[in-house]
Amino acid sequence: MTILPLRKFFAAAVVAACLPFAPHVASAAPAANLPDFADLVDKVGPSVVNIRTTTRVSSAQRGLPPGMDQGDMSEFFRRFFGIPLPQGPQGGQGGSQGGSPGGGSDSGPDSGNDTEQNSGVGSGFILSSDGYVMTNAHVVDDADSIYVTLTDKREFKAKLIGVDDRTDVAVVKIQAANLPAVTMGDSNKVRVGEWVVAIGSPFGLENTVTAGIVSAKGRDTGDYLPFIQTDVAVNPGNSGGPLINMQGEVIGINSQIYSRTGGFMGISFAIPIDEAMRVADQLKSTGKVTRGRIAVAIGEVTKDVADSLGLPKAQGALVSSVEPGGPADKAGIQPGDIILKFNGTTVDAATDLPRMVGDTKPGTKATVTIWRKGATRDLPITIAEMQTDKSAKADQKKAPEPKPRAMNALGIAVVDIPADQLAQLKIKGGAMVDSVDGPAQRAGLQKGDIILRVGDTDITSAKQFQDVTAHLDPQKMVAVLVRRGDNTQFVPLRPRAPGQK
Repeated sequence: MTILPLRKFFAAAVVAACLPFAPHVASAAPAANLPDFADLVDKVGPSVVNIRTTTRVSSAQRGLPPGMDQGDMSEFFRRFFGIPLPQGPQGGQGGSQGGSPGGGSDSGPDSGNDTEQNSGVGSGFILSSDGYVMTNAHVVDDADSIYVTLTDKREFKAKLIGVDDRTDVAVVKIQAANLPAVTMGDSNKVRVGEWVVAIGSPFGLENTVTAGIVSAKGRDTGDYLPFIQTDVAVNPGNSGGPLINMQGEVIGINSQIYSRTGGFMGISFAIPIDEAMRVADQLKSTGKVTRGRIAVAIGEVTKDVADSLGLPKAQGALVSSVEPGGPADKAGIQPGDIILKFNGTTVDAATDLPRMVGDTKPGTKATVTIWRKGATRDLPITIAEMQTDKSAKADQKKAPEPKPRAMNALGIAVVDIPADQLAQLKIKGGAMVDSVDGPAQRAGLQKGDIILRVGDTDITSAKQFQDVTAHLDPQKMVAVLVRRGDNTQFVPLRPRAPGQK
């Protein structure tokens, strides 16, 4: 708030005293009841913990410039803000300056010249009375030691049970009993506009309470989960703390913020607690998370693509590539297909599909509903287990120098694909782009792209492509299925009329 100098305040009082006396009027109607968070904080506060991590640093690393640590806070600023970690008091990391067993001193006779230094600070909350604590994966990543401090100032060295980087969820365990566990809510029942509260340790300031409202649900930030967006003030150190509804139930884990400056700008994101608990249950039982996969790469279905393919609305996941020999390949799914449903559940957006498949137990038989050439069809598929991501790169072989071909209504000149390259690409037909202009050039097509389909017509040769494009209606968009490298996608093009560029 703004604090006025005393003389300005006195002058304002004199002016007010000199105003004409106004007759007494009835007081205005009382404002709508505003929420009181005090009872809620009394209830949930003891279940929120401070998490401090340390890393073992060699004597050589101790000569690094201030702030050049490898802990959670540096990672938080790098990951979300793209800036280095600001300096806290006394050259600290913007976090707790408190000591720890071994903190900042030789950690043991066998450690040589290694020292244990504070590397990060975050938040968490107690899942069960026997000491299980949930937090963010990025809070405890790369930590050599994890310390959990309760509101009664007791500190415990925690054991890492498991982390899941894909959802940014981690579970640790402390040796304690009769702890005050949180009450879990239902994140599916969260309503946009409802009041919510965050409790955590922003910049190491323990047990800090901030409040706001739910700004949006199902917010896609490019990560695996649909986040709950709020305007609750969240800063570095809040990571891993709970997002709480007015019933005192945890509905999310505060995980990310959007910022152009490095500070809070009114947009924060929380992991829905339903998704987090599914991960936590697996971490507690097996120490890892098992997910299903169908081995496809997907993209969004835009309105132009939907219109050009005859889809009633822009929905589903566009298959851009299919892993050879994977579940989708065995089920008959092809690049260019649009997945509309998974096991009877509608795929509204492309980001819905990985969550649906990931939540399915490997080995389960499912049904995928696809859109292909103006019609739907159901394909049975067996879910496989997700493995470590592999980057497969196709061996690119330079094609023989093609002969120029005449341009057409789409602005694409094509040549036939050599037989050896067809086998290498594992395709049966198509035509290779030799040059582009007009509509194709504006859409970003390039020499070397492969045209697999125009509208609902599969392309088998350069001559057939010319025949198909010769009869296109300039008044209607047409979807061209294009492969570039390992990725396949529809490109909506409007054919040009004769004489147009």
